[in-house]
Amino acid sequence: MNAQLLSYYEAIEQASAQMLSAARQGDWDEVVRMEGACALLISQLKTAADTQTLASDEAPLKARIMQRILLNDAEIRQLAEPWMDELGLRAQAKGQTVH
Repeated sequence: MNAQLLSYYEAIEQASAQMLSAARQGDWDEVVRMEGACALLISQLKTAADTQTLASDEAPLKARIMQRILLNDAEIRQLAEPWMDELGLRAQAKGQTVH
């Protein structure tokens, strides 16, 4: 069992859950902060995965973790849509363009 690789997946899942909690509360600054934490963890996972592999019996656990991360991400995106629309309207009102 490769506990180090799994710990990265678990840490990413935990960070995505914290992002979702912040999004549910409308704390977009925290969402952005946790998004940065996720990006760092993903980078570290990629580096670790270059030299390590998961055992075949760990694949189902990885799949469950990834599924929870994707579900969290989908809900975060859904919650963020009104916020992003509001940012776009504010930028338009100021004569700026949001990409």
